[in-house]
Amino acid sequence: MSPSGPAAATVVIVAFDGVQLLDVTGPAEVFATAGTAAGPAYDVRIVSPDGADVRTSSSVRIGVDGGLDPLPRRIGTVLVPGRSDWRVAVHDVDLVRFTTQLARRARRVASVCAGAFLLAEAGLLDGRRAATHWRLAAELAAAYPAVTVAHDPVFVRDGPVITSAGVTAGIDLALALVEEDHGADTARDVARELVVFMARPGGQSQFSARLGPLTGHHPAVRAAMDAAGADPHSAADVTALAHAAGVSSRHLTRLFRADTGMTPGQYVESVRLEAARALLEGGGDSVEHIAQAAGFGSSESMRRAFQQVLGVAPSEYRARFRSTDSADSTDVSGARRRLVQVGQGGDPDGSDEEPDDASRLRAQG
Repeated sequence: MSPSGPAAATVVIVAFDGVQLLDVTGPAEVFATAGTAAGPAYDVRIVSPDGADVRTSSSVRIGVDGGLDPLPRRIGTVLVPGRSDWRVAVHDVDLVRFTTQLARRARRVASVCAGAFLLAEAGLLDGRRAATHWRLAAELAAAYPAVTVAHDPVFVRDGPVITSAGVTAGIDLALALVEEDHGADTARDVARELVVFMARPGGQSQFSARLGPLTGHHPAVRAAMDAAGADPHSAADVTALAHAAGVSSRHLTRLFRADTGMTPGQYVESVRLEAARALLEGGGDSVEHIAQAAGFGSSESMRRAFQQVLGVAPSEYRARFRSTDSADSTDVSGARRRLVQVGQGGDPDGSDEEPDDASRLRAQG
């Protein structure tokens, strides 16, 4: 399970001015902690194109171990972080060249957050699936059409290239690499030590910004949207929306698809989901009551919608996003208890199901 030889155990993390601090330090801490859990597991080097120290996005300076020359001829892992203004990074010719040179030496290449743009600029993602921060996914797809962008996974593996979602997802990615190299027990020990999830529940859609009301261009579409937003509970079928818009059901469906890329039914579902998210975050009503208020009809229907779109159940969503106040800490503490007990033969909720350790590099790959 361990990397074979010192070169395979070398992890090179690229640093440059404006880099997201946690993109660098999160994975570095995972690999360093793996060393305490499994012996001297990794030789972590932080490098920059010119070998000089860098100033990160939060103005914290990072000391680097040099540039390309001190590195071994063969490298186990090259990890490329990002910066919020990815255009500056991809227009840095020296940085792109440096990334390409490192990738040629590496057994595997990984990126965190907007680091995917650097890999794409270097041609390393052509013909591959890739992930990035949810806010940047559409920009990555538009800027690099040869890349198939996966919008929801926390990380994606396509051959020797692994890309992850935003910022803290670099920790998830690093844990996956530790598991690949040293097994699930070591990765689990690292997760416990850092007090993070071994496998983050759900994808990154749950963290994305509000869906926001789509704007219809055709008057009939706008009228139907207004009707759905005013009363999502009653907007149960296309016929009611078509009546409000003054057109036939078939014509409304055609207009909706042309204007929004959605069917009227999909739009109503998004309105209901948005209403439920707001109610879960801001109130204390029961899940069943919120399902009724948001127009789902039943908590089971709402649960299915949440699982399909966000990858989590409504109760889990509430526990994560409702508040950080102490009054709301019970659910979060329960999640933490579940985290540290995974793999110890018990589930604090009484469930016999445990996450599949082998799923660290799961369907995203």
